[in-house]
Amino acid sequence: MATAEKKRPRISSGAGRTTSRKEVLERKKAIDELIRKAIAVKDHLVQFPAFHKFQRNGNYIVPFYHNKRKFGPVEVPMSWYDLEHLSFSGLSVYLESGRGDKLTLPTRKYIQNLLKVNMEEPYGPEWPSEEKIKRQEMVAPEARYIFIKQYSNGFTTECSMNQGEGVEHNHTPCNEGHLVGFVHYRFVLEDELPVVYVYELQMETSAHGKGLGKFMMQLIEQIACTNQMGAVMLTVQKANTQAMAFYTKLRYVISSTSPSRVDPQIGLEKSYEILCKTFDSEAKSKLEDGNEEL
Repeated sequence: MATAEKKRPRISSGAGRTTSRKEVLERKKAIDELIRKAIAVKDHLVQFPAFHKFQRNGNYIVPFYHNKRKFGPVEVPMSWYDLEHLSFSGLSVYLESGRGDKLTLPTRKYIQNLLKVNMEEPYGPEWPSEEKIKRQEMVAPEARYIFIKQYSNGFTTECSMNQGEGVEHNHTPCNEGHLVGFVHYRFVLEDELPVVYVYELQMETSAHGKGLGKFMMQLIEQIACTNQMGAVMLTVQKANTQAMAFYTKLRYVISSTSPSRVDPQIGLEKSYEILCKTFDSEAKSKLEDGNEEL
């Protein structure tokens, strides 16, 4: 299978070769089209093929593709739509997609409250102004969500025919679940490369320490690779040492676009770092190594 690097449009320039304006415009147009197509996908949870097997990992069950090279160097989870349930050390959850301009009032209030509980301390005196920004970001049309819902009485499975795609499995909880967390992500252009930017990964305390955060980031990485994005990026407050340790363990590194690497002196004045995990040589060169030319 071709990796994201082989599919995504790029320009290979030899030594001394100057890229023409036409090539630059064509490349920009192709990358803009990639982002447009990714944004147009109605539900990213259903775009993956059927799973091949389950793999037990610690105290929870995770399905994986049999061919782990399918999406490049990242070992990623399988189809979430065909998965009947996820159990994390006694925490049983299911996932739902959403978008910023379609959020219900209760969901908006939930997001606001969870953000305040989790982020007021790391942001410190910056929180009042940051909270206003986050409330605006939350409802933007380009905002994409994966909601984590907990349930207690299991699923009923309904099957329906989806024309051209065969059987479609709809897993409906016996009792409507309640939110225990969410991921807010977007498809954006970063340093002229298409990336998935994780705006928020927030979970309630009851969901911490069970492997669920790692699981959700694996899903985000799969979404990125499937849509031919060059990297996953995110911003972490320096004061949020637990988050920094979490992402470092997942092999995220400080990006060359982070203030501390752009200018160490400016970096000392900033309260955050920009992290990334890249999936091809071009993204690594620009977002990790800081090279403008390949």
